Amino acid sequence: MSRTIISTPNAPAAIGTYSQAINVDGTVYLSGQIALDPETMELVEGTRKQIDRVFQNLRAVAQAAGGDLSRIVKLNVYLTDLADFPVVNEVMSEYFGEPYPARAAVGVAALPKGSQVEIEAIMVLDA
Repeated sequence: MSRTIISTPNAPAAIGTYSQAINVDGTVYLSGQIALDPETMELVEGTRKQIDRVFQNLRAVAQAAGGDLSRIVKLNVYLTDLADFPVVNEVMSEYFGEPYPARAAVGVAALPKGSQVEIEAIMVLDA
């Protein structure tokens, strides 16, 4: 099994004991991204801006791994308020085209740094 750690300054630095992503034989597991600006490491304000920032962060990690968002096959979305799910759909449509990745959405009590959203992904490079 080939395993490569992915890291980029274009996404927030890890704030714990994890990697931004790991490539295992062409399948890339992207750690959950919250709405941190990678330059300031501060949380952006506003639901739509947070969701947008999360997708920007995921795109940066995907690109660092040699892919892009079109190669993502699975997303897990965590929201502190499931009423924000329509905004996720709206913003997601700006970053993804059909066929859309598989996806789950889960309501949670809290997320790191007070973020309203966190999204993790699985990307396949050789498909």
